[in-house]
Amino acid sequence: MVGWRRPILVGGVGLSLLLWLWQSFDSSVGQLSEWGMLSTIALGTCLWLWQQNKLKKATVVDNSPPNREKVEKALALANNVINQLQAEAVNHAALSLLQEQFTKLNDDLERQELNIAIIGGKAVGKTSLLQALSTWENTSNRPVTFQETKPLFTPEKNTVIEASYADLVIFVTSGDFTDSEWQVWQQMRSHNQRIVLVFNKQDQYLPDARANILSSLQQKVIDVVATSSNPNLVKVRQHQSDDSVREWLDKPAADISELSNYLQQVVVKEGRELIWTTTIRQAVNLQIKAKTVLNQVRQQKAIPIIEQYQWIAAAAAFANPVPALDLLATAAINAQLVVELGNIYQQKFSFQQAQTVAGTMGSLMLKLGLVELSTKAIATLLKSNVVTFVAGGAIQGVSAAYLTRVAGLSLIEYFSSQEVATSSESGLNLDKLGQTLQKVFQQNQQVALLQSFVQQGISRLSPESQVKAKSSVS
Repeated sequence: MVGWRRPILVGGVGLSLLLWLWQSFDSSVGQLSEWGMLSTIALGTCLWLWQQNKLKKATVVDNSPPNREKVEKALALANNVINQLQAEAVNHAALSLLQEQFTKLNDDLERQELNIAIIGGKAVGKTSLLQALSTWENTSNRPVTFQETKPLFTPEKNTVIEASYADLVIFVTSGDFTDSEWQVWQQMRSHNQRIVLVFNKQDQYLPDARANILSSLQQKVIDVVATSSNPNLVKVRQHQSDDSVREWLDKPAADISELSNYLQQVVVKEGRELIWTTTIRQAVNLQIKAKTVLNQVRQQKAIPIIEQYQWIAAAAAFANPVPALDLLATAAINAQLVVELGNIYQQKFSFQQAQTVAGTMGSLMLKLGLVELSTKAIATLLKSNVVTFVAGGAIQGVSAAYLTRVAGLSLIEYFSSQEVATSSESGLNLDKLGQTLQKVFQQNQQVALLQSFVQQGISRLSPESQVKAKSSVS
């Protein structure tokens, strides 16, 4: 039940009812109230934009090499999310596994051994390359292990995820990049994976074709080496002293000298940085896992609150026949919704901030055309129910509920994408919030969803339901 501890909601809805009584004596008050409310929202939006411009900071992309400080920061962020999950859902089934993974990751920070993964599609020579590397002489003091992954493009396993543990990836191809290989390469690079491209089976090409393929690969990526891990048999012809000719098939030794030199330099010069980079990548992955679980926990708490407020908004809009009063009541309801969702997602809003956020979201909905689109769609669906449609407040009531729901779901998605708060300071990225509003609105514009929502609205706006709704704000 919405009680007196929610001053924004109670005050806003109460004020809208008082203004409705005043409007019954003087119709001009409604017009003044409408302009006053719209002016208030406009002023609030301008103030909010001004505050955002003050808070904006230049985004600097950090392309500097990894170091111990960056690793510890990434681990701290992951641990922060895990601790927040423990605080909000102490007995969650995923908690112990996340804590175990964090402990292992923290311990692995001091490891010396380098892990190198060999990946590629089918029949590119991964296994033969692994065998050839078994004789590689590592002259550094850092141990190295090689592991061949499952072939790319097989449905049973995601090789990219499998190779994410590796400090260095040897990406093997037997020709120029295919579109699929190039997509995998870009995906791994986007995850900050260190990769060297190996053009294997070069001995199977004529010199000109070999040079063209190597040149094409070098134009796409920086680190490219050529190998022949399992050369084809070569016919050897030997002339004897008696003028006879002896012929036989000979197996040339594997040619991985270029790759061996490359690995030697990387292990010596970049070994520690490679381990740091892997630790950062795994810490980010762990943070994402923990954040996903945390968002699920928070969403389970948030959805019932959104549903509660959407029907309160419907009842308030249905009861007030003046558009300005609908706007005032809905703004108050949405402001209280902002406060409660902010509390769940640790995004604290003051009384004034909640009002400004609600006004800003209302302005964004108007600007994006969401109000007009939803009202038309709901009106069309309500025409099928003549009795409800004749009752003039039905469109306003269902529309208010629908837009309140869209606002709430948008805030959930927006808050879910933010980092776990470490302080009470909060600010909104209006561009991102607008994009989220559009996305959530489109997701909830399916005819079946709207029909179901309208039917719920008709049921909620029945006389019996209205009595219950009014008692919830008392």
